[in-house]
Amino acid sequence: MSIDVRVATGDDLDQWNGYVERSPQGRLGHELEALRVQADHADATLHPLVGFKGQEPVGIFPVFEITKRVVTTAFSPPPGLRVPYLGPAFLNMGKLKQRKRERRRQRFMDGCFEWIESELNPKYGHVRTATTFDDARPFQWNEYDATPAYTYAVDLERDEDALLMSFSSDARSNVRNADDDAYEIDVGGREEIRLIHEQVRNRYESQGIDFDVPLAFVLDLAERSPNGHVRPYTLRVDGEFVGGILALEYGDAVGRWLGGVRTDADVDVPTNDLLDWAIMRDGLEHGLGTYDLVGADTRRINRYKAKFNPELRTYYSLEYGSWGVRQVASLYDSVK
Repeated sequence: MSIDVRVATGDDLDQWNGYVERSPQGRLGHELEALRVQADHADATLHPLVGFKGQEPVGIFPVFEITKRVVTTAFSPPPGLRVPYLGPAFLNMGKLKQRKRERRRQRFMDGCFEWIESELNPKYGHVRTATTFDDARPFQWNEYDATPAYTYAVDLERDEDALLMSFSSDARSNVRNADDDAYEIDVGGREEIRLIHEQVRNRYESQGIDFDVPLAFVLDLAERSPNGHVRPYTLRVDGEFVGGILALEYGDAVGRWLGGVRTDADVDVPTNDLLDWAIMRDGLEHGLGTYDLVGADTRRINRYKAKFNPELRTYYSLEYGSWGVRQVASLYDSVK
């Protein structure tokens, strides 16, 4: 039986978040409300593709159409918002044998590629997968270039003492020896999101790097996500904001999304170590399995992240273009 791929409407949309929850690749960004927020702030048209084998759902693939200078492009996730992962998410394949699983997955992806080609005919495409997406071949067989990318993930499926003992000696010392009366860490709301966003933007701009994530996007995502959570962790000294991390919690994982930048405040407190530890402790309390440090491709920053003894995990950056390399790069820059 073939796989029927179509744009989700009606009952499909009513069931969409359930599909996300059931998929190993499902993330907060896949949820329907989060997809609509992304489309709004990326000035994109959302095409939520869903595939069925008979009545059984086999996958979803949210695609964002963006047209610039009369050129159509396709993204998942859309550019400019720093959504960590998106791309396809599969269902009901875990119990299948390898040959049958590959055939079903390939037929679903082929149906998606056929729809994208016939309905959008994009000149450029870019997809960034979840870490649980482990087979880029369907994209490669459809003329996408696959580039592995990396992130760090801390295993939270152990007790607090065992987790802390796995850290490097300096990280353990920073956590254990910090004076609890010298600082406060809280999970805040809209005002704390604004403070973290402003600090990140200022830090990037001081290094000559554009930070174009709209504050309104972060606020909308926090307000409209029904099952996931955008948690703004802030550290204050004497009531003054020193630093913060925006964490994304969904399913059995929490991720270090925005923040954790070097603070300009003159305080003798290991700000980011304590913030990361607070997120991990909450993850333990909430029964989560993983703390994703979101990114392991920057050598300088990796020295900090590696001290939490994380596992290295792979995801994929997938790029399609019918033009030459320079033209594709120029087009992507103009859209991004």
